[in-house]
Amino acid sequence: MTGKIIFLHGASSSGKSTIARRLQARIDQPFFHYSIDHLRDSGVLPMARVAAGELQWKEIRAPFFDGFHRSIAAFASAGNNLILEHILDTPGWREQLAELLARQDMFFVGVHASLAELIRREKARGDRKVGSAEVDFHSIHKDVRYDLELSGEADADENVDRLIAAWHAQRVRSAFFDPA
Repeated sequence: MTGKIIFLHGASSSGKSTIARRLQARIDQPFFHYSIDHLRDSGVLPMARVAAGELQWKEIRAPFFDGFHRSIAAFASAGNNLILEHILDTPGWREQLAELLARQDMFFVGVHASLAELIRREKARGDRKVGSAEVDFHSIHKDVRYDLELSGEADADENVDRLIAAWHAQRVRSAFFDPA
């Protein structure tokens, strides 16, 4: 028994969460919305201790993401459908996830936004390290093939309409599993 994964990949502040929430409310099957933001915001991550300098994020980051990636596979392998928000910003992550999720039904969606809009949103949010969105903008979509690409600046409901239609129409293995 395997679950389906709709993987939303885009820069910080590109609109992934907005699309994910609306997709979850409208798609014709039950899907869990899953991201590291949920873990951070729920208190799973010891961010107060990181902010206080008691713990170093760079020391706990790699094992955290290794566990996060394995948890995606565990949820999907148990038959759960996931709307996954993630940023593949570290070498080796895509390959690790491709191996962990090789048996899953994946739909890989690129969510794009202009640099000016990413900077504006990042500043308005105030909950991200300033400059993260710009770093993502210049790197994460480079040489990546998607099953569908959306503009995070477009109407979210129109994006969800396009995504649902494309997801239902997909009949081939996801581009996610193609070597970069």
